Amino acid sequence: MATYVYVAAQDDNKVSIFTMDEASGALTIAGEESVSGGPSLLAISPDRQTLYAGHREVPEITSHSIDQQTGELTQTGSVIPPGQPAFLATDRTGRFLLSSYYADGKAAVHPLGDDGSVGGAATCVLDTDTGAHSIQTDRSNRYAYVPHIARVQDNVLEPPKNIPGPNIIYQFRFDESSGTLAANDPLTLAQDDMIGPRHLTYHPSLDIVYFSNEQGCSVSSYTIGEDGALTPLETVSTLPAGVTERNTCSQLQFSPDGSLLFVPNRGHNSIASFTVDGEGRLTPADHAATEAVPSAFSLDPSGRYVFAAGSATGQLASYSIDGNTGAMTPLGTYAVGERPMWVLTTTLG
Repeated sequence: MATYVYVAAQDDNKVSIFTMDEASGALTIAGEESVSGGPSLLAISPDRQTLYAGHREVPEITSHSIDQQTGELTQTGSVIPPGQPAFLATDRTGRFLLSSYYADGKAAVHPLGDDGSVGGAATCVLDTDTGAHSIQTDRSNRYAYVPHIARVQDNVLEPPKNIPGPNIIYQFRFDESSGTLAANDPLTLAQDDMIGPRHLTYHPSLDIVYFSNEQGCSVSSYTIGEDGALTPLETVSTLPAGVTERNTCSQLQFSPDGSLLFVPNRGHNSIASFTVDGEGRLTPADHAATEAVPSAFSLDPSGRYVFAAGSATGQLASYSIDGNTGAMTPLGTYAVGERPMWVLTTTLG
C-alpha cells in the first residue's frame, strides 16, 4: 500500500500526482495528468479504483481509472451535467455520483457503470437555490444535505459584494436502489444568523453532521434524527479571539478516528483544528499559518499529515499532526500549478 496526493490546478488544466513518504510525510512528484476544461473538483470511489473530476471552464464531469501501482489516471467516461458542478461525491455504495451546482441552484445524481465510469443520463435533477455548494449522503446512505451560502460571489480577495444568498440547508431523502433524491420533511433548514453553510462532513461513528460556515467563519454541527431531520448541536468559531480581518471558511475534514476536525480559513490564511469529545462537541486546538486562500486541503488516510493548497499562490503546504492535541507542525511546500482548487489523498495498491 502507498499513499498518493492528487492536486487539481484549475488554471493549468492539470492534476498533479504525488507519492507520500509514510515516515516523514514528504511528497515526491510522480506525474502530471492533463485534464482539460479547468479541473476544480475531485472525488474518489469507495473502492479507490476511480477518480472523478468536475470541470469549471466547460461544464463536464469525467471519470478516470486509477493505476493502483503508479497512481496514473486514464479517462473512462464523461457526462455533461445540468450546470457547472461545485461538488462531487459518490453515495456509500459507489453506484451513484451526487453533485451540487452553485450558480445553477441544483442537485443531481448520475449512475455509475460497473467499472465506476460516468456517462449515463442523470437519474435525478432537483432545483434548490443559488449557492448550492456541496452534497453528500450520510452514514446510512438514506439522507443527503445541500448547504447554501449566505453571500454569493464572495471572493475573499475583494470587498464583499453583498449579494444575498439563501443561507439555508436543503434536506433530502436518498434512495440507493434508484439513485433518486426526494424532499425530506422539512425540506429546508434556515439559519438564524448570516453564517452561510458551505461544505459538510459526517462524524465517522456518530449520527452528527458538521458544516463549515463560509460567511460565519465557524463550524455548525447537527444531530441527524431517525427521519433525517437535523437538530442544531453547536456552532464554534474557526478564528482565534480578536481577529477582525476579512475571512471565509472553505472545506472541513475529520481525522480517521473522529478525534480531530480541521477547517481552513481563507483571509486569515490558517488551518484551524479542534479536538472532538465522545458526544461530538468541539474544542479549539490550534491554528497553523498556511498559504494564501486555502480553498482546498486534505488529511492523509492515517491522519498524521495535512496538506493545504493556496489557490492564490499555487503552493501546497504540508504539516504533521499531533494526534493527541491537534497541533500542526509545518513540514514543507510544493509547487502545484495555478489556482489549485482540490486536494485528495488516498492509499492505493
